[in-house]
Amino acid sequence: MENLIRFDVTNERNLTMLVDFYELTMGNGYFNKGVQDKIAYFDMFFRKIPDDGGYCIMAGVEQLIQYLNNLNFTNSDIEFLKSKNLFSEEFLEYLRNFKFECDVWAIPEGNFVFPYQPLVTVRGPVVQAQFIETMLLLTINHQTLIATKANRICRAAAGRTVMEFGSRRAQGYDGAIYGSRAAIIGGCDSTACTISDKYFNVPAVGTMAHSWVQLFDSEYEAFKAWAESYPDNCSLLIDTYNVLKSGLPNAIKVFDEVLKPLGKRPNSIRIDSGDIAYLTKKCRKILDDAGYKDCRILVSNSLDEHIIRDVLNQGACIDAFGVGERLITAKSEPVFGGVYKLVAVENDDKIVPKIKISENTEKITNPGFKKIYRIFDKDTDNAIADLITLHDEVIDETKPLEIFHPIETWKRKRITNFYAKELMVKIFDKGNLVYKSPSVLEIKEFSKKESKKMWPEILRFENPHTYYVDLSQKLWDLKQELLHRGSY
Repeated sequence: MENLIRFDVTNERNLTMLVDFYELTMGNGYFNKGVQDKIAYFDMFFRKIPDDGGYCIMAGVEQLIQYLNNLNFTNSDIEFLKSKNLFSEEFLEYLRNFKFECDVWAIPEGNFVFPYQPLVTVRGPVVQAQFIETMLLLTINHQTLIATKANRICRAAAGRTVMEFGSRRAQGYDGAIYGSRAAIIGGCDSTACTISDKYFNVPAVGTMAHSWVQLFDSEYEAFKAWAESYPDNCSLLIDTYNVLKSGLPNAIKVFDEVLKPLGKRPNSIRIDSGDIAYLTKKCRKILDDAGYKDCRILVSNSLDEHIIRDVLNQGACIDAFGVGERLITAKSEPVFGGVYKLVAVENDDKIVPKIKISENTEKITNPGFKKIYRIFDKDTDNAIADLITLHDEVIDETKPLEIFHPIETWKRKRITNFYAKELMVKIFDKGNLVYKSPSVLEIKEFSKKESKKMWPEILRFENPHTYYVDLSQKLWDLKQELLHRGSY
């Protein structure tokens, strides 16, 4: 397994042209005006947490790296663009010899992230920094959405096993492959998606479908054939006909007649329909009375965090959940609204901040080249707040730090006995990759550890506490200056 090549988004397809057309028309326009090499800074961030939650889980950086590391226009791409009769020969020649030259910073995968903080920052020639917007957004938006949903589902399961079962209901092939990757990052223990096991070295699991049971002349024969084929890991699907009247009795009969003589124990039974709380309680008692207290009960069937929490509160006896469509599509809120905005340009090597102003105050951007600090309490190791600063600011941990709400500025807090950690790391330096992505399982474990640094009030489903993302005084002053000046 260690020798497998990790899946690269460009292994099978060249996705350079997966771009909104206006990125190309703007790029051509930059060449027409001779500003194609002007250095620009862009931030990718989001404004709202899905499902009215308190946090999101960062994901998708590895696939963004693969895309950026393999940007190239084929002869077919150039001929296609040429046929549009919109693009200058100079621009087309530039694309023909394209070389990515930007600097890129990102918050590593698995981190808890919050609205309005940059998840990715890109600095480089504007024609390039602008061009990558579409792929950057769709990659980070999709996987962050699914990782966040998976994390909510896994927390609802309260330590029980959660398996991602959603491939057949995903939004296309990539939705299945990268959705399962993100689900593992979010906390799932395994996936039903075999290709994800091959590419990402995450455990793929699966037993039988109802068709297996139906194929045989009787349910008993179907179970017997399965137990004989997989005596070391026997898991039986017992709801094809009737869970309590036939499914479970036949399963126990097979456990007694096939597994016991071999000195084997059953792994589990699975229920895919019906009243989960009622059926699992009944099954647990029957299994225990039959001497199979170690036989796990797995359930599936259109589950999400709310259903899981409800059935557990009702006393359901469940050891593992298989979660499909509502996870892989983030059905309750299937759009992650990340955006990509220009925040600065360079004039004669001087960084000139830019701001987007709107009558909707939530759409006003934070200007300038920035970085993010996460502030931790030294005694508890819990995160207190995030502080967005300008790129040249350094937090002095030996002195008290005052933070304040960026809108309701009278809300202030003086912090002592803290330490600060920069969240963003450099991914590309002038187009050269300078970061090594951890494995998916390493990211999962990192995220699990980070969750312990978040206050429980931030993690709850209903009315979570708002985690503070504040601006430094210097950044706040700059933003106010640009707003009041009216010159951007």
